[in-house]
Amino acid sequence: MSNQEEIIKDMQAVIHQMKIDDIEDNPDSEFEMFDCSACAKTTMLAGSIQYSKYRLCNDCVLMYELALKLGKIQNIEEFINRMEDKRLETMCDFIKKDSLKENN
Repeated sequence: MSNQEEIIKDMQAVIHQMKIDDIEDNPDSEFEMFDCSACAKTTMLAGSIQYSKYRLCNDCVLMYELALKLGKIQNIEEFINRMEDKRLETMCDFIKKDSLKENN
């Protein structure tokens, strides 16, 4: 296993454990929802982290922390900017689904 693969595997375990710990500490956090600043998905508060003015879901926390660790980005603003396409895709999917509901 390469060093990079090992970093990814270790980081996945840590970030996943954060979600489990949050749920154990506050069971309601599994059902409290928010919109992720990076991907725009509505997801559970458990496992999320607030970075400056941005709150990231557990999946985006993993991507952000890995990107930082691997030297792909320098800060949260750069990560948010790079996630713009993903946010737009999520928003478009929501609009499509909402439109389908209205038409049925």
